[in-house]
Amino acid sequence: MSTKETRSFEAETKQILDLMIHSIYTHKEIFLRELISNASDAIDKVRFESLTNAALLKGDTEFKIEIILDKAKRTVTIKDNGIGMTYDEVVTNIGTIAKSGTKSFLEALKANKEGGTVDLIGQFGVGFYSSFMVSKNVIMLTRSPLDEKGVRWESTGDGTYAIETIDREVRGTEVILELRDKEEGDDGDYVDPYTIQSLVKKYSDYIQYPIVMDMPVYDEKDKNKHEIKTLNSMVPLWKRNKNDIKKEEYAEFFKLHFHEFADPVEIIHTKAEGTLEYTALLFIPSKAPFNLHFAEFEKGIQLYSKNVFIMDRCKELVPDYLRFVRGLIDSPDFSLNISREILQHTRQLATIGKNIEKKVLESLADLLIKERSKYEDFWKEFGEAIKTGLYSDPAAKDKLKDLIMFESSNGGMATFKEYVSRMKDGQKEIYFGVGMSREQIEKLPQMEAVRDKGYEVLYFTQRVDEFMAMHITDYDGKKLHSISKGDIESLEKDDKKKEADEKEYKDILAAIKEALGEKVSEVRVSKRLKSSPVCLVAADDGVSFAMEQMMAQTQMKKMMPHAKKILELNPDHALFQVLKDEFTANKISDRLKDYSLLLYEQGLLIEGYALDDAADFSRRMADIMVRAK
Repeated sequence: MSTKETRSFEAETKQILDLMIHSIYTHKEIFLRELISNASDAIDKVRFESLTNAALLKGDTEFKIEIILDKAKRTVTIKDNGIGMTYDEVVTNIGTIAKSGTKSFLEALKANKEGGTVDLIGQFGVGFYSSFMVSKNVIMLTRSPLDEKGVRWESTGDGTYAIETIDREVRGTEVILELRDKEEGDDGDYVDPYTIQSLVKKYSDYIQYPIVMDMPVYDEKDKNKHEIKTLNSMVPLWKRNKNDIKKEEYAEFFKLHFHEFADPVEIIHTKAEGTLEYTALLFIPSKAPFNLHFAEFEKGIQLYSKNVFIMDRCKELVPDYLRFVRGLIDSPDFSLNISREILQHTRQLATIGKNIEKKVLESLADLLIKERSKYEDFWKEFGEAIKTGLYSDPAAKDKLKDLIMFESSNGGMATFKEYVSRMKDGQKEIYFGVGMSREQIEKLPQMEAVRDKGYEVLYFTQRVDEFMAMHITDYDGKKLHSISKGDIESLEKDDKKKEADEKEYKDILAAIKEALGEKVSEVRVSKRLKSSPVCLVAADDGVSFAMEQMMAQTQMKKMMPHAKKILELNPDHALFQVLKDEFTANKISDRLKDYSLLLYEQGLLIEGYALDDAADFSRRMADIMVRAK
């Protein structure tokens, strides 16, 4: 005999269940969409597994999803003959909600709480638990074809669930929803067959398996006549003429089929004929998944052959920098019996993959030109992923360079092409600043002279930006140049004063260099400072400050060379006069050394470095303040 276990959900899972029960979603009715989608996925899986193990089906090959309504008991049952689950799979897949995405899910809900109800179910893989929006109790009966016993799972959403093994003859899953009493203002009568029929048509019409239900039939002689009806058309959306498909239909298919919660930003529906035949239905999402930049994120396009599902995520069809693209390929040229390993390395996939990449990039280029604001919204979600293509894919530079954009000192966003079109006379380079945010970069002393000249600066605020700049070093013959590295050519042309200053202050600069020792590679007068007394810049032939600090936070810090720090001083600032006076009075003094160290530490703080010795810095500040009294 089986022993029933009562288990507790994790703390964060309890919070989500509580949110579900108190209905934080705009449309409660989408519970049906989610459960039907899960049932369809389960049938997909058993069909795929049966290609190499036909015994799994045991003659049960009439795939269908059945909806059973009981008005008296107020229950809705969604039943499928898909893959089912073992005891351990139920604990893993149902007992732990959303897994690593739970925290992000809760944060998203918290962020949206004040703005009203939201539809975020599909984004975080918690579709099954949408059942609790309409149910006071949920029972699941399931059996895997690999197991002789079935499993019964039950929960009221109170933070615990009961689970036990049971005798169950049939393969598949049955979810029984014991509905809550209808609340005032709730329009959903989910035990009404016409309501269910309407919802299936609205959300699940393109599910490729029949969704059947006992429906009343009008008959003058038999008022209680019923018959089993198929509620969905089962015509795959991608097989229809795209001219006959409404944008809303594409959007609903995208959300249902890929468990998304927002409309896609772009839709690509294309058919190829000739030596290689296939239909592609691709979607560019409008919102990035929470784990897009995590190692656990799985990219890939679904594969079908003559409407039969054969693979969920074929990684070879999209490059990493387009890993956010969702969609499917249906080709009669794919063999149903071919193994995943062989399929993934066929010439067919290589050709289709290149075509997909081209289509997506053309679609994005078109969006940039025709719907700029829409593209900028897309870029904020997925721009970082695209930029990685410039250093992860050697052939991607020419494909991607015109799609890249950054925040700009001109206001708004700017592409390289737009930047070059606005360059000032005499400007030789494309200038960029590196920092954690726009605000931080704008406060850098290195911005002063560039801003004074009226030169535009691009803001590099993401980790990938400097890696990207190493691989796209110029655009249209214009070199990319960090305002915090080396000399700036465009400033030299009109600043002949620097050479005279260097001669005049040669000795004091040498004394300051001696005081700082190996902390800096050079001390020099600056042509980029206007009001600030000091700044640190990196040498052209070394890594930047931002790169050094970023790598210091990774396992590569031991292999990464330090940035060569150059201390630049503003000869027109009052502090430089203090240095000159001290040097004139005593060419080698502790006070001059303290001043030099203080200016160096000021440069470190501006660049976001931790001080070498905070206690020594504090002592030095106190001493200087006492002297100034």
